Amino acid sequence: MKKLILVLGVVVAAVFGLVMIQSPKLHVERSAVVPGAPAVAYGLVANFKGWQQWSPWDNLDPAMERTYSGAEAGQGAVYGWTSKNDQVGEGRMTITEAKPDERIEIKLEFIRPFADVNTIIFTFAPEAEGTKVTWIMDGDKAFMEKAMGLFMNMDEMIGTDFEKGLNSMKDAAGKEVERLAKEAEAKAAAEAAAAAAAAAAETEGGAEAGAAAAAGADAVPEAIEQ
Repeated sequence: MKKLILVLGVVVAAVFGLVMIQSPKLHVERSAVVPGAPAVAYGLVANFKGWQQWSPWDNLDPAMERTYSGAEAGQGAVYGWTSKNDQVGEGRMTITEAKPDERIEIKLEFIRPFADVNTIIFTFAPEAEGTKVTWIMDGDKAFMEKAMGLFMNMDEMIGTDFEKGLNSMKDAAGKEVERLAKEAEAKAAAEAAAAAAAAAAETEGGAEAGAAAAAGADAVPEAIEQ
């Protein structure tokens, strides 16, 4: 019995030692090129209401309750969620820094099923084929997170979700680019129609003025004769 206790003690000590030598920092990073100018991808991230179009977690639970507060978009915008699904849990995101079309920093707070705080960063860089979006998560690992790291690859687990989200963002950005193109086309057509109407009115007005002047010139000799 004493030997068994000793062996268990050694195993526990070994596992504890392995946990403690795990890196205390969490860093996950993924990138993808999405369609459109940086403003398109930036808009999908800066407004939390747009996350339903691309977030890998936002549609895991159709019954999830969402709350939006603070600014409509950009710095100060707050998004909260709560779900009975443990994969979703409860948490809150707050945009703490926003540089339009370039960078967004978010404070990510997990409340349930476990408490944790991480920093999310999105960067947007123009490229020939669109915009390179980089999604980063940084944080400090608690003891349990270090222990989990012995049995699962945190970078792979979280990074896979990032990749899914970025792929969905490609579709959402593509649809937004199409919408903006149609909107610009309609606006250009309306402006062209308005310009044509103004030109026609000006031409018609000029013709009427010329006819009036000619009529006036014809009336002068008649007045002299009288």
